[in-house]
Amino acid sequence: MHRTITDNLECARSAAALQSYFLQTVTQRLGTRAAETLRGDADRIRDEMLSLVENSAGQSPQQIAEAWQSYLVDAAQRGVLTLDVLRRWSDQNTSLQDDGAPTEHVLIYDHDVVMDGRGLPSPCNYVLLRIHPDADQEIHEWKRPYVIIDPRAGHGPGIGGFKRDSQIGVALADGHPVYFVSFRQDPEPGQTLASVAHAEAAFLRHIRQLHPDSPPPIVVGNCQGGWATAILAATHPDLAGPIVLNGSPMSYWSGKLGQDPMRYSGGLGGGAVPAALAGDLGGGIFDGAYLVQNFEELNPGRNWFRKYYDLYRDVDNGAERFLEFEKWWGAFYLMTTEEIRWIVENLFIGNRLGRNTAQLETGRPIDLKQIRAPIICFASHGDNITPVGQALNWILDTYSDEHEIEILGQRVLYLVHEDVGHLGIFVSSKIARKEHSQMASTLKTIEALAPGLYELVIEDVVGEGKEKTFAVSFARRTMEDVASHSGSRRDEPAFAAVARASEAMVEAYDTVIGPFIQPLVTPEMGKLVRDTNPMRTTRRSFASSNPAMTGVPAAAEHARQTRKPAAAENPFVLAEKLAADMIETSWNIWRDLREASQETAFFAIWGSPLAIAYGQQRALGRTHKRPEDLVALPTVQDALARIEDGGFAEALVRILVLLANTRPDVRHDRLERAANVLNESEPFSSMPEELRSKKIQEQTLIVEYGGDAALESLPGLLRTDAERRRALDTARFIVGEVKEMTAATRSMMERIEGLLAPLQAPNAAQ
Repeated sequence: MHRTITDNLECARSAAALQSYFLQTVTQRLGTRAAETLRGDADRIRDEMLSLVENSAGQSPQQIAEAWQSYLVDAAQRGVLTLDVLRRWSDQNTSLQDDGAPTEHVLIYDHDVVMDGRGLPSPCNYVLLRIHPDADQEIHEWKRPYVIIDPRAGHGPGIGGFKRDSQIGVALADGHPVYFVSFRQDPEPGQTLASVAHAEAAFLRHIRQLHPDSPPPIVVGNCQGGWATAILAATHPDLAGPIVLNGSPMSYWSGKLGQDPMRYSGGLGGGAVPAALAGDLGGGIFDGAYLVQNFEELNPGRNWFRKYYDLYRDVDNGAERFLEFEKWWGAFYLMTTEEIRWIVENLFIGNRLGRNTAQLETGRPIDLKQIRAPIICFASHGDNITPVGQALNWILDTYSDEHEIEILGQRVLYLVHEDVGHLGIFVSSKIARKEHSQMASTLKTIEALAPGLYELVIEDVVGEGKEKTFAVSFARRTMEDVASHSGSRRDEPAFAAVARASEAMVEAYDTVIGPFIQPLVTPEMGKLVRDTNPMRTTRRSFASSNPAMTGVPAAAEHARQTRKPAAAENPFVLAEKLAADMIETSWNIWRDLREASQETAFFAIWGSPLAIAYGQQRALGRTHKRPEDLVALPTVQDALARIEDGGFAEALVRILVLLANTRPDVRHDRLERAANVLNESEPFSSMPEELRSKKIQEQTLIVEYGGDAALESLPGLLRTDAERRRALDTARFIVGEVKEMTAATRSMMERIEGLLAPLQAPNAAQ
């Protein structure tokens, strides 16, 4: 009894110390971050003030008056032109909301509708499109098709094909058939996330029927489309080829203290109850405008002031760019209440995907270990919507260590950018030309890579702009390397407490409040709730139907005809820019103070010893196998039992794995040569793909766990001089010149050459 009390007191002291650590760390990091932001803004504002003083100094009163007059004319004309752009903006948004946004929305490529989810047994609003290439592009039907799944997170589809330098553009330029998974603005009645997954699976089956001579399609998931892709690959592992998860949240409690504010909203806003309430008030429909509002609140200075000021400042050149982006950003798409509740309860609050407790539908669990296709994760330290930890920590949650990835025959690669923002991952031309292009090149050869955990490393070599070339390598990594990108996870038990509390609140809501609201809200009332959402009303307020805007088109045309822009060095233009920067800085200060108070409040409540104890059960992840248990797995033991079995194919693959293990990374050019051999030369070219992959997996395990026997048994696999010469020549071709080898690689090659020396003739042995 005494020991139990002592243990409990010790646990309480430990939990209290942990909460103190949370609060101190949050305060310190937020203070540092705010100081850095202010320092950067202050330096910029100081430079602008100095520029303003320099341009004003020495000017006569007449020159000042002339500059003022020029500025007034310019400012007035820009004001009228901006009003006209805002009128077009409102008209565009009104049309999208009243008439329904098209399935392609901002997609710039011509296309055909190949398959419609409405006609499936479980109807949904998803549509499969076949993208047309440009006139000068040749598509090879035998190449692996690309399937791009865009996020359905409040916005419309098409961001993956928003411009020519895009994911679609990269795939088309390389001659691949490209398909795009789009969706309509309104969901089908009764639509669920399972309906969507079934539709996407049907799309992949149809694509495979259309391309019977191609390998399984590459599936690219952007943001929310990424976890949808992972779910699809886990529940239908036979359909997809390599999958790419771009800026995709997969481990939802992860993030860095003092840095990633979105993850705290569930703990401070009532868990999953607001999503359920919003859906019920919408008549069973959840408005995507709420999700877009959450994104905007992350950067209010940019979203609520700066983008409008930038339009006003450069309205002559920026109007079309503004309207083009707002067509995507401001077209709010809808979900059913069942869909948003599944997403919030299972993913963003429950974090059940990585913990292996999510179910797509009753009795159908989602196990990420079931994914057989290679996986590439693209994350960025500049992404404040999907922090690196949320994009990568599912790897730590799913696999015991990097050796289990090898045993499963899986290839998991990750790529971490230093500073690109969330949207830049999908829409940046620079990212498309570098990261997405190199990933596309990697995907051609990824299945020749030995199973394991790798970081995709892309380095600039020569050239500038579109002519720049890159060197790509695959660096072997451990779980510790992955963890180093996301920092400590000591704060995650607080989110487990939120998850348990959310379950209790949702149960109470479903029992008491939901049944009262649902019968009272008609479809018309739900539409009224959506129409009066401030995110929608502000986007309608400048429409041509507003009597106050009647004279704006004519005034704007007159301003264009008589346009007199002020000089860039006009002191009043400089003063305007200075004022704008100061306003944006004020917004940033408010944002930082808000986030500091939210994060502090979150850990004051959910980081307390009582809350941590309350959420302890939900903090449990999936059970990982111990290292000694991994060796005892049947897959490993079966491979070791066949260490002396096989012939040329097994021997060559084993030699390549032995040589690869002597280097910290695998160069892309070597992997390309290996892929050519494993795909185009006998005996590999006539093998089914599954058998080829199995041989690579088996030989990797033999090298990993077979010790010296993996090397010493090679002569028994190559029984003739011709086979030995061919194996060595092929290995030398793939590895490259001796001068490019590391010392360890040269040593291993010499050992292999010694073991595979020509067989002695019988009379020579006598």
